[in-house]
Parts: sequence; C-alpha cells; structure tokens
Amino acid sequence: MSEATELPDRESMEFDVVIVGGGPSGLSAAIRLKQINPELSVVVLEKGGEIGAHILSGAVVDPIGVDKLLPGWRDEEGHPFKTPVTADHFLVLGHSGSIRLPNFAMPPLMNNHGNFIVSLGNVCRWLGSKAEELGVEIYPGFAGSEVLYDGKGAVVGVATGDMGIEKDGSHGPAYTRGMALLGKYVLIAEGARGSLAKQLINKFKLDEGKEPAKYGIGLKELWQVDPARHKLGLVQHSFGWPLDLKTGGGSFLYHLEDNTVAVGFVMHLNYKNPYLSPFEEFQRFKTHPAIRGTFEGGKRLSYGARAITEGGWQSVPKLSFPGGALLGCSAGFVNVPRIKGSHNAMLSGMLAAEHVAQAIAAGRANDELIAYENAWRSSEIGKDLKRVRNVKPMWSKLGTIGGVVLGGLDMWLNTIFGGWSPFGTWKHGKTDAASLEPASKYGPIAYPKPDGVLTFDRLSSVFLSNTNHEENEPVHLIVKDPALQKSSEHDVYAGPSARYCPAGVYEWVEEATGPKFVINAQNCVHCKTCDIKDPNQNINWVPPQGGEGPVYTNM
Repeated sequence: MSEATELPDRESMEFDVVIVGGGPSGLSAAIRLKQINPELSVVVLEKGGEIGAHILSGAVVDPIGVDKLLPGWRDEEGHPFKTPVTADHFLVLGHSGSIRLPNFAMPPLMNNHGNFIVSLGNVCRWLGSKAEELGVEIYPGFAGSEVLYDGKGAVVGVATGDMGIEKDGSHGPAYTRGMALLGKYVLIAEGARGSLAKQLINKFKLDEGKEPAKYGIGLKELWQVDPARHKLGLVQHSFGWPLDLKTGGGSFLYHLEDNTVAVGFVMHLNYKNPYLSPFEEFQRFKTHPAIRGTFEGGKRLSYGARAITEGGWQSVPKLSFPGGALLGCSAGFVNVPRIKGSHNAMLSGMLAAEHVAQAIAAGRANDELIAYENAWRSSEIGKDLKRVRNVKPMWSKLGTIGGVVLGGLDMWLNTIFGGWSPFGTWKHGKTDAASLEPASKYGPIAYPKPDGVLTFDRLSSVFLSNTNHEENEPVHLIVKDPALQKSSEHDVYAGPSARYCPAGVYEWVEEATGPKFVINAQNCVHCKTCDIKDPNQNINWVPPQGGEGPVYTNM
C-alpha cells in the first residue's frame, strides 16, 4: 500500500465499556458489569474464531472466582466443572527414578482440595453464554489491532484490524476497513503478552518502578488413555528431569473425565542455553518411567502452547491508565507455584467492573480508574500473589534444589505470618530476553527422534492444534531489523528461534548467499514466545487478520 493511498473512514460503534479479550478476565468483567447495571452496553472483542478457540491452560481451577461471580453455578446443569480433584501428588524426577514428596510438607496453599480439573476453553465458552444471556455483545473473529486516543491522550476505544490485505500490503478484492469500537472505558484482557497491553504499558510507562515482566512457555497435550491407567481426579505435579538443576520448569498430569489426561510442561523463559528446546524437553519428559506408563495404549487428541506470566507481585504493572485498565494475564496475575491464574483473572475482571460501573454511575468517562489500581493489592488477588512472590526469583537465582527448598520455606512463613517473610521481597533482575547467553558457551543438544507413538515432531503437533492462517496475507510476526537477526540471533546465539518456537514457525535455511531467516507464519499458535525470548527484542507479534490461529478443542 503506497503512502498516497487514502484509507476509507472507519465505521464506529459506541458502547459504555469495550473489553478486548474473551478469556476468563474479560468475560467476568462483562458479566459483572451487566449484573451491576443491566442498562450498560458492553462489548467483548475476541480474536479467536469463537470464544475458547485460543484458550489453553492446564487447568486446575480454584473456584473462588466463579463462586463469587455466579454463586449458584453448582446447582446448574451443563457447567464445565465436572471433575473435582481427588488426589494430589508431587514428584521430583531424576533421570530414571522419582521421589514423591509428602503432602504434609507442602505449604497449605499448594493443596488442591476443593479445586476442579477443567478445560479452560470450555469454561470460557460457558462464561460466554452467560454473558450473552445478560445482553453482552460478543464479536469473535475480531482482534483489537489499534488503540484509539482522544486529543488529550486518553484511551477512547480500539479499532479492529483491516481485512482482505494481501501479502504485499495491497488491498485485495475483499478488503474491508476495520471498525472503531468506542467506549467510556476500555478494559484490556488479552492474556499474556498482549499486543495492545504491550503498547499501553510502554506509552503510559505502567511498568516504571516495577520488576521486569517474566514468562514461561506452557506446552500441553490432551490424551485419551487406557481406562485401566486412568485415575479420575488425580493431579500430579513434578519438577526435575529432563531439565538440569539450573533451568526452571515443571510439569503436570491431570486426569479428567472420559478417560482423558492433560499432560503439560512449563519451562521458564529465563533459561540461558540457546540450544535448549522447550518442545523437545516436553517430548523427553513423557518418556520418564514415572510418566510414560500413563500413555501406553493411549491416543494423543490435541496439542497447543502459550506463554504464561510468571513475574507475579513484583512485576505487576500499574493497572490503570487514562480511559481504561489491564485485567488478568495482561496484568500478570498468575500464581506461579500453583500454576494457576484463572481465579485471579476472574477476580480482577470483577474488581475492574465494579470500579468502572461506579465511575459511569458518577457520570465519569475516559479518566483514570485509580481506585482499581489502589484496590488490587489488598484484595484476594494481592493476598494470593504476595505469599508466593519469592518462589520464582529464588528458583532463578538458587537453581532448582535451593530455590524449591527456600521457596517452600518462604511460602510456609508467608502463610503463617500473613504475607510477611524474613526474606523480604526478592527481585527478578534481567528480562527473559536478556538472560540468553551466546552459543559459544554451550554445545548443540542431540534430542532423540520422535517415535510417533509417545513422542512427536512439531508439524504433526501443530496439525492437532487446528491452526490456520491464510497464506496470502501479511506476516503477523514482524522482524524489525533483518540484518540484526542475522548478525546476532543467528551468528551469536545460533538461531534459538528455531528451537524456542513450539510450532516450527522459524527456521534458518542455508542458501548459496548465506543463511536465510524463514518465517512459516501459517504455523503460529499465538504463544508469543518469540516476542518474549528473542535476545534483541527484534520480533514483534501482532494479531493476524480475522479469527485465525489455533482452534483448541477441550484444551
């Protein structure tokens, strides 16, 4: 598209509240707004083709959020909370053996009694139906691609992306200008490393004085297993092998209904070795003697991956900005040791909704919801995150053994003393991008070839995610400086993008003129690891056109 081309004016729609993201936080905010005032006009934008299509989580859910939002849900038919946790196991894995930690030694907050094993995607589909029953407008297949400001710099809405743009940037025959959705307040609930949240944090310096945002990558498969190997309601967490003692991460097996088991692997993205591959480590993990038996005679049904916020208490940015606020994982409300964030996402959605409804009732619009920012640390969210604030930085600085032992002690002390610990509050230090070290310090890792039965390659895995992107559309993974990608990402770090990406999006292809950086954008599952881990922050993830990306089923 040439600079001389004039874009047609956008059509616009006005609402009281515009919510970007149809996950637990966005839908909870929408529901709570309509509960408080049914006359409010509320719209939810969801970049997936349907609610739940892009949702991926373990997930064991603490029902505190849904209990508060929909108190009578347990008496309803058709809710997705079908599998209460019946047993809790914690394993330390060595190369060929394992040790089960006694439950009495675990801090009480790690107890999963009263929680539910669920498909978070199905929970969101259920919440979406609840929101629509209350009159919330939900627009699936429309990503928020641009923040709209007034003359004073306050946020007044968002624009959806233009459709029908060709790969070369020209307008195709089906070109349609995006729509402006204007609101008195805009709530950003995009999940981890959302593109609009990232812009807003930078523009309003919301992370000033905070510790760097920290992330992990979570990879998950859903399996149908032999009924004889299925243990309904079992929650099993583990750490250790295949990761070394300096690389943070953990894993889970959750036994759901219908003889299905969710198996997942979380690797902290502050790892140093550029030759590490989270996907390959996940596949190795399944071969452990304490793990592989569960899957003998089973069939893999689904696969997916996504980034997880891990910074916690120290890294939560300022939540309010002129005209709106951050919710859920856009704010970074995951409790890392519990591997849980949906309860805090729902609570943050409700908390923001209450402050928005109060502001609108007072005749306000497009100003700063500072009361929401001031309220979260003393709320259930703040209390939950404060008790575990040192677990991640202790693990990062002391390694697995020292970090887990001291982190466990710190959680016990925080539980006993109501959020106080003699260790104070540790800092995270570097960003995940800055933690990567030059390849010259390490050697390549020879990962075993997949057997196609228990372990698999990336492309067959991506196929199970139902990911789809039109080939003739602009690449939504923007490399800011191609020369830097060659001189640094390739020459210094040996091309880690080909390994940290869980979907085979990136590869370095040797040609006669030298290595060429190839982006297979159609494979992207929207995990956003590249946006986080690239050592030069040279890759920018933006939403693709339409409702493209994965279509997760029961994930």
